Amino acid sequence: MSESPATRVAPPAGAGGGERLDRQTIVLGLVIVSGTLMAILDTTIVNVALETLGRDFDTGLSTIQWVITGYMLAMGTVIPLTGWAVDRFGGRRVWMTSIVLFVLGSALSGAAWNIESLIVFRVVQGLGGGMLMPTGMAILTMAAGPRRMGRIMSIVGVPMLLGPVLGPVLGGWLVQDVDWRWIFFVNLPVGALAFALAWWKVPHDHGEHTAPRIDLRGLLLLPPGFVLLIYGLSTASSNGGFGRPSTIAWLVGGVVLIALFALHSLRRRGRALIDVRLFADRTFATAAVAVFFVGIALMGSMLLIPLYYQTARGEGAFAAGLLLAPQGLGAATAMPLAGVVTDKLGAGRIVPVGIVVLVLGTIPFATVGADTSYWLLGGALYVRGLGLGCTMMPTMSAALTTLSRAVVSRASSTLNIIVQLGGSVGTALLAVVLSRQISDRLPQAAGGGGGAGGGVGQIPERVREQLAPKLADAFAHTFWIALVLTAVLILPALLLPRHGAHERDTVPDAPPMG
Repeated sequence: MSESPATRVAPPAGAGGGERLDRQTIVLGLVIVSGTLMAILDTTIVNVALETLGRDFDTGLSTIQWVITGYMLAMGTVIPLTGWAVDRFGGRRVWMTSIVLFVLGSALSGAAWNIESLIVFRVVQGLGGGMLMPTGMAILTMAAGPRRMGRIMSIVGVPMLLGPVLGPVLGGWLVQDVDWRWIFFVNLPVGALAFALAWWKVPHDHGEHTAPRIDLRGLLLLPPGFVLLIYGLSTASSNGGFGRPSTIAWLVGGVVLIALFALHSLRRRGRALIDVRLFADRTFATAAVAVFFVGIALMGSMLLIPLYYQTARGEGAFAAGLLLAPQGLGAATAMPLAGVVTDKLGAGRIVPVGIVVLVLGTIPFATVGADTSYWLLGGALYVRGLGLGCTMMPTMSAALTTLSRAVVSRASSTLNIIVQLGGSVGTALLAVVLSRQISDRLPQAAGGGGGAGGGVGQIPERVREQLAPKLADAFAHTFWIALVLTAVLILPALLLPRHGAHERDTVPDAPPMG
């Protein structure tokens, strides 16, 4: 975008004049949340329906898992395109197009007639869902300005943390009491409302969109590299480890393509799909590392905790989802306060505290047994939620405040890619660890299939009670790995800025990348 320094001095509507969010910006934030909530719920809502889908379509887990994997791969593929699309067409157009694509994919998925059609339609749904969060973040960043970045990110971050909690609960209820097709059809009225609100409240983009032509070479390198990397991680989870030659080949292929893209981006500079020079900014690079480990901590726990409740304790999917609720409540409690502290004092003062709280909330799970009190675990989940609420969005807001407005949309998409990658790494790695732990202790239970836990879910209740102590030991060991991966977050967190945004009302003219 070719704005002059003079035009950048004036903050966007609602961005200046004080540190508190004005009504217009709050309403815009709620409008964006109404759209992002759909996509985030769908990353977890289908998990509880896999058994029903396999039975209805008469297919095995190795095939049915692509209902989830296809969605995640589609999201990962489209995220790098979002920054370019926002620069080229404007946030409003991209946002509304994303909603339409997501709702269309949802309607087709609900009407699927076989497993192949369902997988294809989930990919369509993922293409829309992958653009929603980064586009929404870019719109809100422009509206709020850097001075109130923490507050506005606290609003958009609520569905990011509540979605993994509400998704299994809602999905379990729909599958159990309604019909599995409604886990997709439920998006139709929500999407229609989100589209109408966007038409009404998302501001039109003024001025000429001057984004360069699309980076075709980057498009052929980065999204396929990301797809190969995620696919390799998913095969590691389903096939029992990272040592299989096929898994290594997928991972190496993904890393090579991403490395080639990095070299290409350095040559093409600002015209690349993602400008890797962003990482020359210390604050952005530090926050990106932290966000990666936050993704591991969040999505890894979303794998382990429901599995513990269902396999070691014999709870159903709906009950397991309800037992996760305290984590969402803790996050909702902490995020507004964390946003205020981030704006006033800087992310470097709140994020390390959040990490310590997050580790403390994980310790009870690292020592979990077959009869650990649900009250203790519920309290620990609430503490974990407090830690997550003080960690994720403050880190992301810190990454964006030092960048120029012209690169904010691409920086937002980069952060979302890193969150997605971190979540995939956490899920795959902890699934492999858990599968091996169960296999070592209960070969007869874990030998039946891929993924974490193998065939544990099919163990009869009377047998499960006898195996519960060994199952709990397997989970406890895996939670120790999760705890270590969470504690590593403290290193980049200590390097985040320890000053607030109160001295700055505008985004700098150019990113400080040298």
